[in-house]
Amino acid sequence: MTEPVVLVINSGSSSIKFQLVHPVRGEAVGAGLVERIGERAGRILYRFPGGEIDREMHIPDHTAGLHAAEDVIAETGPPLRERGIAAVGHRVVHGGAVFHEPVRVDDTVLKELRRLSTLAPLHNPPNVLGIEVAMAQLPDVPHVAVFDTAFFHTLPEAAATYAIDAEVARANKVRRYGFHGTSHEYVSGRAARFLGRESADVDQIVLHLGNGASASAVRGGRAVDTSMGMTPLEGLVMGTRSGDLDPGIILYLNRNAGMNVDQIDDLLNRRSGLKGLCGENDFRALLKLVADGDPAARLAYDVYVHRLRRYIGAYLVELGGVDVITFTGGVGEHNADVRRDSLAGLARLGIVVDEDRNTAPGSGERRISADESAVEVLVIPTDEELAIARKAIALA
Repeated sequence: MTEPVVLVINSGSSSIKFQLVHPVRGEAVGAGLVERIGERAGRILYRFPGGEIDREMHIPDHTAGLHAAEDVIAETGPPLRERGIAAVGHRVVHGGAVFHEPVRVDDTVLKELRRLSTLAPLHNPPNVLGIEVAMAQLPDVPHVAVFDTAFFHTLPEAAATYAIDAEVARANKVRRYGFHGTSHEYVSGRAARFLGRESADVDQIVLHLGNGASASAVRGGRAVDTSMGMTPLEGLVMGTRSGDLDPGIILYLNRNAGMNVDQIDDLLNRRSGLKGLCGENDFRALLKLVADGDPAARLAYDVYVHRLRRYIGAYLVELGGVDVITFTGGVGEHNADVRRDSLAGLARLGIVVDEDRNTAPGSGERRISADESAVEVLVIPTDEELAIARKAIALA
């Protein structure tokens, strides 16, 4: 019997990430990126066993982008329609209060996803567009939506509720939804397995650190708190996003700087975070500036770590202590400085990072805590595409 293959699609406003995954074996047989959709010079990159395709071309819209993906897949093996695609899994950022589990997409689901675009106007519309285009190209294959917010549906009301007028919150669906849920769920499960334990027996903090960054507190396999809120803007300092902010600043900028809603939105989502502090949102470039003695980069790094430590401390108290702290995401997996500095001086709390383990070359699942550390500290690479593929095949 031929092993099933799942096509995973993550459609953004100007890009499409796609991957062909063997969900049982847990391996990708091809991964690609279509970017700069709608711009004069688009690009498609596709990596497959034995090589890669990287070319620039005009990609006017998402339909053309998915056709381009289909074409490069066909160049490296059987066409997409002959690959035995068992399902297509779509990453959808916001499921609101409606979708708590993956769902097979039909017209009713699409209508609801469009309605939820008011909660995620930057993310859900391109997610929906990607689904629509893919369903037109592969109409006979089950399409499954997997939601970033789903893992955080279990948040206690005290963690999910903002202290604003209850009627206003209810009418406008204002609450903490949380994001990066597929990653937090996958990584927390892998961490428990790494320790040879059941998820139900492990309390942990997961730190997903990339250009977007989030933290979660997971008790016995269920999320009880997370740093992102109604939108992905709240929480940790990120590449271009501010993270936590006194809401009075927004009112102040409107009243005193004359900035309108769109200008403030652009400031907080695209011109803040590390980029706003020092002009760089790439962590490698930031660390080079720090090494060169750049004071703005040094401050940006210190602010980043300070915010991260605040969340670690808060979740240690919320969970009453933890069994494991896990780093994932591009920065979390590859940056030893952030891992060391975010947990420095916590030996009294049973958290000790081993410097040699922390700085040793490696890209897989690994322990970086010292032997005497009561709390395990792990690095677990995330694989959201595999998680989506497995959820999709379960509903196919």
